Amino acid sequence: MIPLTLAEVAAAVGGRLVDADPGVRVTGSVEFDSRKVTPGGLFVAFPGEKVDGHEYAATALSSGAVAVLASRPISGPFVLVDDQLAAMAALARAVVDRLPSLTIVGLTGSSGKTTTKDLIAQLLDRLGPTVAPAGSFNNELGHPYTVLQADEKTRFLVLEMGARGPGHVRHLCEVAPPRIGVEINVGVAHIGGFGSVDAIAAAKGELVEALPADGVAVLNADDPRVRAMAARTSARVVLAGEAPDASVRASSVVLTAGRASYTLVTPQGEAPVRLGIAGRHQVGNSLLAAAVALECGLPFKELADALSELRVVSARRMDVFDRADGVTVIDDSYNANPASMAAALRALAATGAGRRTVAVLGYMAELGAYERDGHEEVGRLTAELGVDRLVVVGEPAAPIHEGASAVATWGGESVLVTDQGAAVAVLRRELRPGDVVLVKGSRYRTWDVVDALRSGVVSP
Repeated sequence: MIPLTLAEVAAAVGGRLVDADPGVRVTGSVEFDSRKVTPGGLFVAFPGEKVDGHEYAATALSSGAVAVLASRPISGPFVLVDDQLAAMAALARAVVDRLPSLTIVGLTGSSGKTTTKDLIAQLLDRLGPTVAPAGSFNNELGHPYTVLQADEKTRFLVLEMGARGPGHVRHLCEVAPPRIGVEINVGVAHIGGFGSVDAIAAAKGELVEALPADGVAVLNADDPRVRAMAARTSARVVLAGEAPDASVRASSVVLTAGRASYTLVTPQGEAPVRLGIAGRHQVGNSLLAAAVALECGLPFKELADALSELRVVSARRMDVFDRADGVTVIDDSYNANPASMAAALRALAATGAGRRTVAVLGYMAELGAYERDGHEEVGRLTAELGVDRLVVVGEPAAPIHEGASAVATWGGESVLVTDQGAAVAVLRRELRPGDVVLVKGSRYRTWDVVDALRSGVVSP
């Protein structure tokens, strides 16, 4: 964070200084985990039923924090506020307002946000210091926390924006107003909280509505609901995708061992690209990243090579690794929705062409009334793609098993197991050298299966 006096911090958050010298400066990071506090930092003491941050204020101060952002009195210097989350948001906005040369890129979508954010950040880092959230830290806490990592040296701030309901993206845009907005796609992820896909599209479109007239809206040209957002923004629109009218597009896409190659076509010229990240869906993600990079000044002559050098950054997202015994594992276990499941299954089919393929799939959360249909569709797609073995983890995911089993022409097999341990037991019995295994689910520790695969607990 940029250095601020405690008086400036208190003014920014609408708080009151208690037992603190208003002239003392915050020169370190803003942290809500006392273990991460560094000298000169500011500790945010969030209250909680199980863990109350106020109880760790003394630890934070002894570690070098100059003050604590608190909602009740503590021993030591503190800024008294009513709501720590609102205070963090206000402080983040104050920091942004003091960094006029900072370019903020915001992105949202039903799936692919974290990967696309990572791709954009890797490209922009070639142009100057870039700050982006770790993993999927994209909510009302992670968003301001990431913003507060920016300082006078930061040139680009790349912010992933999640939403569980209307107004969420708008709020995040108010915390850190983006100049460039990226709309990835509109799907059924979190439909349980929205009620309909149209409602999701309306919420995601809050990003382009927030852009200034001199800003840029980068839209996925291949998603009709995203294309329609062009009418909702005063910013200049750039289309990226495989559609013929996209200004940044891919042609002649070819898949080799699950990784895509294509010809990048832009107003500045054409060049061959060979992606190092797995999955046909990465073509679209990389094009959106390319469009942002070009808008931010990355020379076209560097872009194709830069795209080819992109790698997986955030954990458990299309992380492909080979074991010593010849088994290939696709770890996409961090989260799941029907669209991301479909993309991962197609990546499995492409990567495992000519080899035995195994899908270990878990429950997809927050689908509401679409829950059963969404799981059944994933099961049917698994069978239609010819996956050889399907292991469905947990009773809530049972419709995946049922959807696959209902495809009469499928030559593979499906089994429903009770939990991750049972899935590991199946793999231990059945896995053999040369197999390709995909593991995916909605944050219900499906990744325990990957960890067993990686550690060698599962051996043929």
